[in-house]
Amino acid sequence: MSASPVYLDAATAAPMHPVARQALLAALDDGWADPGKLYTQARRARQLLDAAREATALTLGVRADEVSFTPSGTTAAHGAVLGGLAGRRRVGSTLVHSAIEHSAVLHAAERHVGAGGSATEVPVDRLGRLDLAAWSSAVRAPGVALAALITASHEVGTVQPVAEAAAACADAGVPLYVDAAQSVGRVPLPAGWSVLTASAHKWGGPPGVGVLAVRKGARWESPWPADERESGRTPGVVNLPAVVAAAASLRAAAADAAAEATRLAALVDRVRERVAAEVPDVEVVGDPVLRLPHLVTFSCLYVDGEALLHALDRRGFAVSSGSSCTSSTLRPSHVLEAMGVLSHGNVRVSLHRETTEADVERFLTELPGIVAGLRAEAGVVGL
Repeated sequence: MSASPVYLDAATAAPMHPVARQALLAALDDGWADPGKLYTQARRARQLLDAAREATALTLGVRADEVSFTPSGTTAAHGAVLGGLAGRRRVGSTLVHSAIEHSAVLHAAERHVGAGGSATEVPVDRLGRLDLAAWSSAVRAPGVALAALITASHEVGTVQPVAEAAAACADAGVPLYVDAAQSVGRVPLPAGWSVLTASAHKWGGPPGVGVLAVRKGARWESPWPADERESGRTPGVVNLPAVVAAAASLRAAAADAAAEATRLAALVDRVRERVAAEVPDVEVVGDPVLRLPHLVTFSCLYVDGEALLHALDRRGFAVSSGSSCTSSTLRPSHVLEAMGVLSHGNVRVSLHRETTEADVERFLTELPGIVAGLRAEAGVVGL
């Protein structure tokens, strides 16, 4: 009998939290009506939406009227970037962003540049950490409308110096947007931002719910056609049962976050140490100390990334990759490329509340043989 599957890709989507499942089922009965109407069922839906917004705002440390729900984290990121630029177009048309932003932010930047705006990319060092001097210089340039910085790398886990970057933005009078998708519900949020986004399925909520938080006083203008819902920040009716489940699971995840961070960081430390010691010609990437507690990435020389993912999957391990030669792209991850690190045979392991010590131990026990086998197939032996 084969061993049970081990899911190690929480950075893409965490398994649904039990609280999310309970809240979703309850809200399917109570939250199907349009919360914008005046009859009894609609008022009940409005109560659920208001409670979800209050709970989310409390966890994020903002006011309820600063929070809007979107159809996804990607939609929230697009809105944050394009709305932040639209709100400051009288000031200028330059977007400053790090070289390791999520593709959703980079695609919004491409759209902005295609429409006649400009974008300045700020490099990172070999650990994936922002070059603060280059960032400070970039945000002080004339015509900067908005700066965008991910709170922590979604690919290698390096935590960014957001407070210092925010201080440089404040000195220059430039609002800061932070993509906090990997941080919300897991680690304390940095201060100093004007706009923030997150994605519910990263913390164990259902897919299809994004969060867009715009602080009072931030110059932000919706890039979408006019719509009165969600304070005019995103169009369309929200998926209320999913929003209720997202808010409930965020509260639950945040309540356990400190304890879970301690538990998962110890397991990630074990992965970092054992992979480096037991798999030849491997590079563990990202900052060894200033990093997310649940995520670790390493690259194996002489191994095709897609072949490694398939081999791991056949043994029951679900992991992700930022490697060259993965099915979605023929070029290396832009994050690994920006860091100047090895991208071949890249594996990202990201843990969650259901990950056990036994899961990690099994992965570490089987990985060296899997890598050796693939190298042997490729004719690389004697390492």
